[in-house]
Amino acid sequence: MRFKSSNYTPFMLMAQTCALLGFACYAVVLTTLQDEWRLSNLQSGLIASAFFFGYMLMVPLATALTDRVDAKKVYLIGGISAACGLMGMALLAHDFWTALFFMALNGAGLAGTYMPGLKILSDRIKTGELTRHIAFYTAFFGIGTGFSYLISGWILNTLGWRYVFGLISLGPLTALLIVLLFIPALTHEKWQGPFQIRLSDIFPIDKWRLVLQDKTASGFIFGYTAHTVELFASRSWIVAFFAFCALVSGDSFLLTATTLAGVINFFGVPASIIGNEIALKIGRQKWICIVMLTSALFGVALAASTGQPWWLIVALATGHSIFIMADSATLTAGLVTSAKENIKGAAMGLHSLMGFGGGLFGPAIFGFVLDLTGSRTSQISWVWAYVAIVIWGVLFVIYERRNGWGSNEHRIDH
Repeated sequence: MRFKSSNYTPFMLMAQTCALLGFACYAVVLTTLQDEWRLSNLQSGLIASAFFFGYMLMVPLATALTDRVDAKKVYLIGGISAACGLMGMALLAHDFWTALFFMALNGAGLAGTYMPGLKILSDRIKTGELTRHIAFYTAFFGIGTGFSYLISGWILNTLGWRYVFGLISLGPLTALLIVLLFIPALTHEKWQGPFQIRLSDIFPIDKWRLVLQDKTASGFIFGYTAHTVELFASRSWIVAFFAFCALVSGDSFLLTATTLAGVINFFGVPASIIGNEIALKIGRQKWICIVMLTSALFGVALAASTGQPWWLIVALATGHSIFIMADSATLTAGLVTSAKENIKGAAMGLHSLMGFGGGLFGPAIFGFVLDLTGSRTSQISWVWAYVAIVIWGVLFVIYERRNGWGSNEHRIDH
């Protein structure tokens, strides 16, 4: 079945939505497993971080492979890995250490689908509209994670936590089938001759050094890292935070904590797409700095809102979600368009590696600060935990503006 190259994007968006259904499974069952397995907040955060650790281990290899073979092949392997990690959680996980392993395997699976999925598009779309395709692809991260919260919450309330992982494992398998059936292989294999991957291909240190020497490209990478610390820590702990708000107020909200988290997550999708359009008009660096500072204010205000009316908590959580995501597509599109062609693949790999490195540390930092300042039953502990994750964006803005990151930027009107 053949489609015009621009028609591949809807299939990749559907595939990505399915592949991401396992993203929030653990966030939804975090408090359940914390009570059942008697975990500390740090241990709970480390299990969430294991997902991003697996991603970081796999993404250099996955991106190196996409320079050698059709990214479609890498995507299929990633789908299988993610499904195995989720099924392992469902059938075999019974304590902190087993959960670490299977969540890492799940994360490695996402590494085999997320950036390779973007590479599938960039290899097949050769028009000037690529940045907008990228914006939609990155924005649909919010669609997949939003459905992950909703579906995982429904399954948890109906069947229990093991069924959450077991049934959600069908998501990456569906993504695999979509790519297998509807995305044609490249007409010419990228690599001619004997196939071999060297350590320098997986970790192209020399190319990464060149990327980091480019002040514009490296700024987008460091900005993405600060962005993901806040984004993934917030998404890992938001359900637990809503549960704490309900405990403090003594009032139940119209929606369950998981449904509320899922609905709020969807606001990130238009925020990312519209944010990219605003950035094209006023300048990417300027927009990123505005968004990061505003997001930090919303995050701290949200943490301090416990005990307040639900409408205020929901409004602040929605604002935080919107501004966390408002620079997501801008950061990725900025990196893709600013990196020099001969190091673009290495730049995308480093961008993803460092970005999900933020995801690795974010949830663990959040849980560690909760333990350090009291517990997840103390309001001031939640405030300090949110401060610990939003501060990175503020520090990034201060550093980059002092070093002239946006001084030579120009508006892109197309």
